[in-house]
Amino acid sequence: MKIREIAELVQGELVGDAEMEIVRVALPELAGEKEIAFIERAENLPENVKASCLIVPENFAKELHCSIIKVKNPKLAFAKVAGVLYRFQAPKKRNQTAFIAEDAEVEADFIGAFVSIGSKTKIGKGTAIFDNVTIGSDVEIGENCVIFPNCVIYDRVRIGNNCVLHAGVVVGADGFGYVRDEKEYVKFPQIGTVVIEDDVEVGANTCIDRGALGETRIGAGTKIDNLVQIAHNVRIGKRVVIAAQTGISGSTVIEDDCVIGGQVGIGDHATLKSGAVIGSQAGILPGKIVRAGVWWGTPVQPLAEYKRLNAHFRNLERFKEEIKALKEKLNELEKLIS
Repeated sequence: MKIREIAELVQGELVGDAEMEIVRVALPELAGEKEIAFIERAENLPENVKASCLIVPENFAKELHCSIIKVKNPKLAFAKVAGVLYRFQAPKKRNQTAFIAEDAEVEADFIGAFVSIGSKTKIGKGTAIFDNVTIGSDVEIGENCVIFPNCVIYDRVRIGNNCVLHAGVVVGADGFGYVRDEKEYVKFPQIGTVVIEDDVEVGANTCIDRGALGETRIGAGTKIDNLVQIAHNVRIGKRVVIAAQTGISGSTVIEDDCVIGGQVGIGDHATLKSGAVIGSQAGILPGKIVRAGVWWGTPVQPLAEYKRLNAHFRNLERFKEEIKALKEKLNELEKLIS
């Protein structure tokens, strides 16, 4: 990819050689010939830059021997360049050990070893299905998706275009729903589905349960980290980011553009309004409505309140000693009075 093409892609101001070919991205201190790197601030510039091109902030004023591209957000521009240089391209072949039902409509470019694809399933062009993936019946997977090894996609799941499921993802398993009588737990029907919209990425070993009677839905552009549990009938909006080890209980609603840190626990029927940011290890009680803003702690609370209470907790030992001293003085005064 030529430097001028990169400048056009990121809509940046190019200074230097426009025709140099870039083949890789790298760290600024390690980048060499035909490689591109980025810095977010001028003070982060390495002493000896050997990269062929450097993406820099708009106010960058130093002269370098390499080409530079000035942009508003260097990290974002760098990510876009990397996305082009490292775009996944699956080989166009099917392994002979794969099983594909006769009535399945599979246009996938690549199907790995020991893949199983069930009856009436449809898979679009450009999609890659890696080794040991199991796809049930009446599943729909769109175009240009990547399903990495050992994923399991249960019956009747719908997955859009340009989605990525990393190794070990399970989509469409039964939700955890039971009704108790006097003697035992009776399983509530788990016969709904999962709908994953376009441009969703799901991290390794994440589980997305099917709806009990309706659907579990993941909105377009949402990014989910490894080891996340999403329960039945959860509705996640567009462009939501969810970090690792988060657990989301049934029938929770997460609106567009929320950010959820790692190890967050969300109780059932909670609602996170658009723009809510939840700090790591926070706990959200069942039915709680969390509005836009930054929240932290268990039970979850606005960040400013969390900081204030946390400061008090750190001083509890001092408060205890002060109260003890006051009690002793009070006892002495009572003895003098009596």
